[in-house]
Amino acid sequence: MGEASEVIIPLFGVLDVTGEVIVMWGILALVAVVSLIVTHRLRERPGRFQNLIETGVEALDNYFAGILGRQHSRKYLCFLGSLFIFIIFANYSGLFPGVGLTPYAKAPTSSLSVTAALGVCAFLFLQIAGLRAGVRHYFRRFFSLMLPLLVLDELIKPASLALRLYGNVFGEETVTEQLYEILPIGAPMVMMALSLLFCAIQAVVFTMLVSIYLQEEIEIEAPQPPKSKHHRKRRKQS
Repeated sequence: MGEASEVIIPLFGVLDVTGEVIVMWGILALVAVVSLIVTHRLRERPGRFQNLIETGVEALDNYFAGILGRQHSRKYLCFLGSLFIFIIFANYSGLFPGVGLTPYAKAPTSSLSVTAALGVCAFLFLQIAGLRAGVRHYFRRFFSLMLPLLVLDELIKPASLALRLYGNVFGEETVTEQLYEILPIGAPMVMMALSLLFCAIQAVVFTMLVSIYLQEEIEIEAPQPPKSKHHRKRRKQS
């Protein structure tokens, strides 16, 4: 499963700050600063920077609306959009010079602990969304002969999300390092060029699967409209 991350700063014996944690904090700080700048200077006629951010948010909204519908995409855009932004930044952080080659800076998603935490967050989010959509609907699906398989399926979802993201990102970094040792000129550059597309795909796949799982959690059968008296009267006559 890869080498254990080197502890850079032990905090009170409770939290071990590693290279992945340092980069993760940097990503969170960057996103927070950008968000504060954009929301503090909102204008009716947006400038280039605000227009760029709004275009990105609109693209995410349209993407999730294609899976969940417009109403649900707006409702859950905050979590799903944040998840996508963090993962794609974390993936691309491994392409910066020096990241991954020093213990002080490593791509967060190349660590199983980080991807496992993302999987747990997605799992808790799905359960809460399912309960909020309808308590009866949430528990009714478990009352069947397939109960053990349904419970196992719920537990497998976060594990599969975590392992898929970790395996792909860690594998890509490992291949790039091996190519650099074998052929320092040429081959690693090709892999890094492919990684530009690869990192985006991994972020899309992760959030797409969470969106599909969310659709299953909040999908409630619409109640049948009551039959009118006129309809019942015609049925008796027939």
